[in-house]
Amino acid sequence: MTLPGVIHRSILLLLLVAGTSAGVWVYSDSHPSAIYPTMMIGALGGFVVAMVTSFKRDWAAVTSPIYAVLEGLFIGGISLVMEQRFPGLVLQAVLLTFGVMFALLAAYQSRIIRPSETFKSVIVGATFGIVIVYLVSMVLQLFFHTEIPLINGSGPLGIAFSLVVVGIAALNLVLDFDFIENGVAAGAPKWMEWYAAFALTVTLVWLYIEILRLLSKLRRN
Repeated sequence: MTLPGVIHRSILLLLLVAGTSAGVWVYSDSHPSAIYPTMMIGALGGFVVAMVTSFKRDWAAVTSPIYAVLEGLFIGGISLVMEQRFPGLVLQAVLLTFGVMFALLAAYQSRIIRPSETFKSVIVGATFGIVIVYLVSMVLQLFFHTEIPLINGSGPLGIAFSLVVVGIAALNLVLDFDFIENGVAAGAPKWMEWYAAFALTVTLVWLYIEILRLLSKLRRN
């Protein structure tokens, strides 16, 4: 496992996400009925592949490109929907996502942020908590046609919730940077480059979606 190897694979996965998203955007713009089916396929398929990759890390060379394409389907659809409702929102979200990533990378490299074991435990715990909240919300929507107001609400509490989630998503980048650094230092197997790139891509996709959600709440408010 080497740092250049992780960087090259991360760029490849992000290009797959961006390329698929662009294709979905162009196609769905002229075929609106394809937006939501494409988003559902991407969201559900991406979740399943992400779970498989998490438990079968050595499969990452195969599963991570599949994940990138599936997430591209979802991101392309949701980005088009948001852009149609709030022009200019997508560009803002993209710039903020990469701005946050490079800012945290600089802070990590300069040793301003160093993840202790307590830091890691808190971020991992908070991340699982957010996942549980989202899963409960999905169940409520599917079976009871209701939702948790905080998730989609554009009031002060809804915006505060999104700010917290964006913060947790951003701090997961620090865990990714630490994982990559430690893997390279420990001489991890070559296939771990794919898994590290996959983990970084998952975090960036999540961060982008949460920033998009936060900006849309601020526009509605």
